[in-house]
Amino acid sequence: MRKLENSELNRKSVADFKQSDKTPIIIILDDIRSLNNIGSVFRTADAFLIEKIYLCGITATPPNKEIHKTALGATETVAWEHNANVLKVIENLKEDKVTVLAIEQVESAVFLQNFKVEKNTKYALVFGNEVHGVSQEAVALCDGCIEIPQLGTKHSLNISVSAGIVVWDLFKKMNLNL
Repeated sequence: MRKLENSELNRKSVADFKQSDKTPIIIILDDIRSLNNIGSVFRTADAFLIEKIYLCGITATPPNKEIHKTALGATETVAWEHNANVLKVIENLKEDKVTVLAIEQVESAVFLQNFKVEKNTKYALVFGNEVHGVSQEAVALCDGCIEIPQLGTKHSLNISVSAGIVVWDLFKKMNLNL
């Protein structure tokens, strides 16, 4: 086994990325404090050709050197928009027939492994503040909630880890032939 060189990885150019068909997933980050988390989510979004990221509330926006540290250029490829009001973003997406799901521990949440993606459906995933999670007001507006099962003593994961887990799982379910 030999580790591949960067030149062998067939990476897309920024122009190719922007022209590529996107995975029908939108990420909403609401009140995320950590600039490293924001940058990491941009990297995940780039890796899976995510359609767009909404940065809401206090979530910082590019250009920002701390976001860039972990995004490593993904802020140049992934479409993003800032909107101070996450509730307005959710309402607008629902009007556009996007299924909006909070990633949160709530009554009647569907465990991630049991969530079934529907063909020809675009999903928006809401990730909330590192301490308080997705606000109750945002949860109430969502079409449903997905919970990542956790079996240890902790009851939460880092936001960028949660985004990576959920995006990968949905991407995999949408692309069963990979």
